[in-house]
Amino acid sequence: MTDFLIIGGGIAGVSAAARLSELGSVTLLEAEDALSYHASGRSAAAFLENYGNDVVRALNRASADHLHNANGGVLSPRGQLLVGGPDEADSFSAQALDFGLTEISATDARARVPILNPATVTRAAWRPDVFDLDTDLLLQNFLREARGNGAEVVTRARISAIRRKDGRWCVSDGTRDWEGTHLVNAAGAWADQIAALAGIAPLGIQPYRRSMARLPAPAGHDVRDWPFFAAVDDRWYAKPDAGALLVSPSEADPMDPHDAWADDMVLAEGLARYEEMVTEPVTRILSSWAGLRSFAPDHALVVGADPAAPTFIWVAGQGGYGFQTCAAVADLVAHLLNGTPPLLDAATVAALSPARFH
Repeated sequence: MTDFLIIGGGIAGVSAAARLSELGSVTLLEAEDALSYHASGRSAAAFLENYGNDVVRALNRASADHLHNANGGVLSPRGQLLVGGPDEADSFSAQALDFGLTEISATDARARVPILNPATVTRAAWRPDVFDLDTDLLLQNFLREARGNGAEVVTRARISAIRRKDGRWCVSDGTRDWEGTHLVNAAGAWADQIAALAGIAPLGIQPYRRSMARLPAPAGHDVRDWPFFAAVDDRWYAKPDAGALLVSPSEADPMDPHDAWADDMVLAEGLARYEEMVTEPVTRILSSWAGLRSFAPDHALVVGADPAAPTFIWVAGQGGYGFQTCAAVADLVAHLLNGTPPLLDAATVAALSPARFH
């Protein structure tokens, strides 16, 4: 018997385990052989404070101090560059304003990313305070905290049955059983499926595929100091990665929960859009992969007790914001379950609550 049973071993589940382990006993259950296997293991690993809707941005701001400073911090400077073409004036200006970017000349943009094509990149905007995020270090920091407080972490625990008995949650993977006072649903793309197993109404959490290709450094350039750079209207984005270049087609294709993989045609189309705005063609792909970014219908996260079952706790709908919001989300979960006032303002807490769908 444990105080907090957590289903899901991505960043949502592990960070919640760290904070809840200060309040009582924790057992974290992960279906795969290792933690952080699905979306958390396939992140673009960036911190953009102005990424997401207003609710997500509030969580970004509330997580920033932890990401910068806790355990020495997990952020390193990268910068963000938005680029646009001659026919994109309105959408470019609107997106630059939304992201808090300052317009710069196309010449200055090419000084930061030399392969930008002067014929197709005629507008640029810049923001310096965008960061690489060491996702593995962040996850390990939380995991060390959880285990230091006695949390049990169980892998290869693919949950097949959940029921209520005598005021506690009984969970099984077919061969092993666990019991807990609170059940925390941090199952990512499978969050609605876990809810259904528990007899809780699903919220409409929808997974969307996002693919990534890892390319050799273009024309032998040293890309280490290049920024995160992206086209207007999410047509593609790119960022340096250990001497290579990651390029994503930025697709958001709805999918059923599964172990995602990149679609060759989607990658090809996205890389073609990227090639239109650079001078160096894509000659080969070193590797490719995809992850599922799971959103609630309003694209805000879902954090809190289900109205029909106060001991069933949603920590879901992270979308593409899981790492950069996790510190604030985990703190909120701990405050809600401890009955102490959250650090977030009441409007944000309400906007995150699953009660908004009822």
